Amino acid sequence: MSVLGELAAFVQGASAGRLPEAERATLRRHVADTLLAAVAGAQTTEGRALRKVVPCISIADCAGMIAAVIRHTEIDDIHTRSCTTPSSVTVPAALALAVEHSEYDPDTVASAIWIGTELMARLGVAIDGARILYRGLWPTYFTAPLGTAAIASRMLRLSEEQTAHALSLALMLSAGRSGRFHGALPGRSVILAMAAANGIRAAQAAKDGVGGDPALLDGPWLKDAQGIDAKVVALTSGLGSGSIYREMTIKPFCSAKQAIAAVEAFTAVIDGGVAPDAIEKVVVRVPPPYSRMVAMKPEAGVRASTIVSAPFQIGLAAYRRERLYDIERADAMDEKAALALAGKTEIVADEALAEFFPATFPAEVEVTADGKSVRQRVTAANGDPGRQLDDAALADKARRILGAASAEPVQAGLDGFKSVDGCKRMADTLWQATMD
Repeated sequence: MSVLGELAAFVQGASAGRLPEAERATLRRHVADTLLAAVAGAQTTEGRALRKVVPCISIADCAGMIAAVIRHTEIDDIHTRSCTTPSSVTVPAALALAVEHSEYDPDTVASAIWIGTELMARLGVAIDGARILYRGLWPTYFTAPLGTAAIASRMLRLSEEQTAHALSLALMLSAGRSGRFHGALPGRSVILAMAAANGIRAAQAAKDGVGGDPALLDGPWLKDAQGIDAKVVALTSGLGSGSIYREMTIKPFCSAKQAIAAVEAFTAVIDGGVAPDAIEKVVVRVPPPYSRMVAMKPEAGVRASTIVSAPFQIGLAAYRRERLYDIERADAMDEKAALALAGKTEIVADEALAEFFPATFPAEVEVTADGKSVRQRVTAANGDPGRQLDDAALADKARRILGAASAEPVQAGLDGFKSVDGCKRMADTLWQATMD
């Protein structure tokens, strides 16, 4: 059987109901976390702008727009080995199609979300997404068409043959390297919306008889078309024996994942008794692949810089910890104490931490205060496998981000696969938050 044939069989035959209960619980939390991101993202300045800029002419467009709204928040989940953020794409795709076709069978929707998430993460691993990101290829953008094509193929009940065509068409729509984004509304979110929509369109086309190339991955296509030395076996090895949710991470606050371990390690130091005002220097050691990324300096008017910068977020952890949950980050450059501490913080590339990467994104922090140094290492941060957030921790994250309005999206996600009515409520929660 061809690679795409194996994937098509998985897409049409996998059932989330057959996963171990622990993985089903994790799936529910990731959906709930994504609904939280959708509700919060729709309220930000950038989120409102995305809702106006990205057209909703078709259900594919709407799913793409919602994905953009979710992804821009930087509170959505991540699979570190692939460096993909799958749920930002897969949850809106499945729930938008559920609304469009009044399909609220819990196993159908849960299975569609799982298979899309599985294929995005597996393709990201195959292309070594955790490293290729720093060479200009954005793994989530690259894998989104495949993920949404899988979801739409399942939701639209395509045959396995049609599904193989849909997946091949989606892969042909996968984009290579992106450029550097500028402007008040970064194009990064907009092109992700387009990529997510393209996968749904590929499945719709395949349902209408449009053919692709089901043997696409059986030769050197990824190398010839994209210049990627992919490990295609990662797409099918052990497929269906468990789920990728065992390896997924939910972020505890708003940050690029690469900076979270550093912030957690620093927070442990100051909570252990080191006074922020006494700090003379902070050295943050991280694996070389992302050292330059997290060393970014915060810039006025560039929201993303305040979310990527480890030094700035260390400053927030010291002086305005509640702002780690602030997605908007308006007037961030007014945080003078945080900026001053960021100026005392140095990022160092440390090969000794590379052994943990990309399974996790570790960091070691050394804080010098009053002439004494304290070190703290975090190899698996809060929210990582082995330290996964439970329902109570997810509810606390929601409360810190949304305040009094936090309960509805999280509870809708946690209850969404218990019944047909629960599934409809979950889909309606997403739709109403982002489309009204």
